[in-house]
Amino acid sequence: MSAKPFIVGLLPSELEQALVAAGHEPYRARQILRWVYQRGAEDFAQMSDLPHPLQQELAQKMSIDPLPEPSQRRARDGSVKLAFGLTGGKAIEAVVMPQDGRVTACVSSQVGCAYNCAFCATGGLGLERNLTPAEIVGQAMRARQASGSRVSNVVFMGMGEPLANYAAVVKAARIMNHPAGMNIGARHIAISTCGLPHQMRRLAGEGLVLHLAVSLNAPDDELRSRLMPINRRHPVAAVVGAASEYAQRTGRKISFEYCLLAGINDSPSAAAATARLIRGIPAMVNLINYNQARGGFQRPRAAAVRAFQRVLQEHGIEVAIRRSFGEEVTAACGQLAAKEVAAGE
Repeated sequence: MSAKPFIVGLLPSELEQALVAAGHEPYRARQILRWVYQRGAEDFAQMSDLPHPLQQELAQKMSIDPLPEPSQRRARDGSVKLAFGLTGGKAIEAVVMPQDGRVTACVSSQVGCAYNCAFCATGGLGLERNLTPAEIVGQAMRARQASGSRVSNVVFMGMGEPLANYAAVVKAARIMNHPAGMNIGARHIAISTCGLPHQMRRLAGEGLVLHLAVSLNAPDDELRSRLMPINRRHPVAAVVGAASEYAQRTGRKISFEYCLLAGINDSPSAAAATARLIRGIPAMVNLINYNQARGGFQRPRAAAVRAFQRVLQEHGIEVAIRRSFGEEVTAACGQLAAKEVAAGE
């Protein structure tokens, strides 16, 4: 076994191979994983069906989770924002959202973000580094602790652009999905993107059939480029084309995420243009009321939101208005902006 790998960053097959290489029976991997994912063990000494010498060897050569105990901020709606201090003083945030008997973990994939979307607090931080698979899965495991319940859904909609940390995000999703891992159905794992066509097409070929959520936010290049600089490199037609291909290859409906900004992109004409843009794609539109973050934008009036929704519906587009969680603790969509927290704080 290599020096100090993290259990939650290993696929079950990788753990089994490491144990066999160290002279242990392969079934020990299943025992360890049951302790970690089903029983929430945080110490190898808790794994009472392992021989004591193996417990000691594991403690010397491996760790379970790289993340420290997070600070927590609880909102009245039941959501919890978790802040993790990382080595070097940087931080990431995740959000736990309980609703209708389900627990959804919104996890981060990077420390900061390079894409500078005008309405997103994380976008103002710049990119510090990618997270490892263990740091990503660890957030979902800590969400389970904070909620006291099994995590049923994971959305990669926290800090960072998931598809810019492609290998780590896909591996984390595989660990979350694996029956011996977190055992979360692929249809309950959502990957968001600001629009990276090459990676979207690559994801379609992974065999995971994950839910893809594309941040659209405007139906034309002029406005989308102003709100999302990535559009200058990957224009809206290329992004929508890649989303359509993902839907065709996987059989999964796309979610187009549309953050409504008062007087900017919330007009009936923008709604009609959006409907024309995505017509024919198996998709739905999630309308998101702007949450105070950055850019000096304002939340649209409720009447404007309903009018936007109505226009989409009249064009035959499935549409929902997304409920925001945790705005009072800056945990809502677009608000995550952890900068520096002492490791372990």
